[in-house]
Amino acid sequence: MRTRVTLFAANFFFSLFVTLVAYIPLVYLSSFMPAAYTGLVIAGGAFCALIFFPFLPRLVARYGAQRLVLLFASMEMAVLLMLAVTPGVFMVSVLITLAISLQPLLSYELDLLLEATVVEENMTGRVRALFLTAWNVAALVAPLLVGALLINADTYGRIFLVAAAALVPFIALFTVQRLPRGASPLPSSMRDTFVRIMRDRDLAAVTFGHLILYLFYVWAPLYVPMYLHNVLGIPWLNLGWMFSIMLIPYVLIEYPAGWIADRILGDKELMLAGFLIAGGALASVSLLTPTSSIFLILCILISSRIGAALIESMNEGHFFRRVSERDIDSVSIFRGVWPLADIIAPIVGSLILLFGNYQILFAFTGAFVGIAGAVATLLIKDFR
Repeated sequence: MRTRVTLFAANFFFSLFVTLVAYIPLVYLSSFMPAAYTGLVIAGGAFCALIFFPFLPRLVARYGAQRLVLLFASMEMAVLLMLAVTPGVFMVSVLITLAISLQPLLSYELDLLLEATVVEENMTGRVRALFLTAWNVAALVAPLLVGALLINADTYGRIFLVAAAALVPFIALFTVQRLPRGASPLPSSMRDTFVRIMRDRDLAAVTFGHLILYLFYVWAPLYVPMYLHNVLGIPWLNLGWMFSIMLIPYVLIEYPAGWIADRILGDKELMLAGFLIAGGALASVSLLTPTSSIFLILCILISSRIGAALIESMNEGHFFRRVSERDIDSVSIFRGVWPLADIIAPIVGSLILLFGNYQILFAFTGAFVGIAGAVATLLIKDFR
């Protein structure tokens, strides 16, 4: 239990630094380059992570997940500190690329460390939900910090500095306590694992659903703030508290949803509802104009995260019921959809903005999340 508490606390600080920088990369980059090209920098970082992912299982087997967490977190902190000094356009692009590439690698290692603490699979939903809740509590705080730090001017260097500071306790937690390595990893190749997942309809469907969720997690946090701030003219002071309220459903919904899935319904029904709600809400952003009320905008934002909270809780719980921490190749592929989504989503966003507008972007991406997510959910084999 003590080990889980350490990991829950670590996930809190991990979330704090990730969420602090999640809303600002495209807005920040748009001060150096046209908005249509900013997504390509994000895609570049994701491409680097995707190239590195196949090597992670071997590195974990040799060095252990805890050592890799310390290495990646130290590198991330150094990158954020360099971003805080406001370098030129070339260095900004390179550093943001590096910052984006390290985040999914850290998430992968945390997954393995947490999965090593789960002995009874009927606890998976609740343990995962508490792990996600720790993330979501920090995610509530981060937008308020963004609003406060940018209250007078768009001095984004402050955000990177505070994000780097959030990694100090994260690194300290893994330095002072030795965590269990778990069972020895099952030897296999990434190619064989991918083929096995694709031949298993259930694992393939839940992995595809995870990809759709992370596409949403790129399109919504990157393009919605840029649209609300740059186009609708809403200041960061207002966006800060709006985004904080928007994220409350993660804290209120995920653990009860995990409990309901473990004890009553299973995953499928709640996941389907989540995709339909999240997709519909994202598509509704296309209807917002400078005359839209703050209340209406807030309702759409909250609805999008109600759907995403249901998807995340059900998707994580379902996948980790099917695998253990020994199956690090499967976990690697599952987490590898994060950088894959970070490649696909910004390229799609850039292409739509290059030839269209924000209305087309949100209508298309919202419809895709709802429809593709529903198809993936219907292919999942419920455990109840």
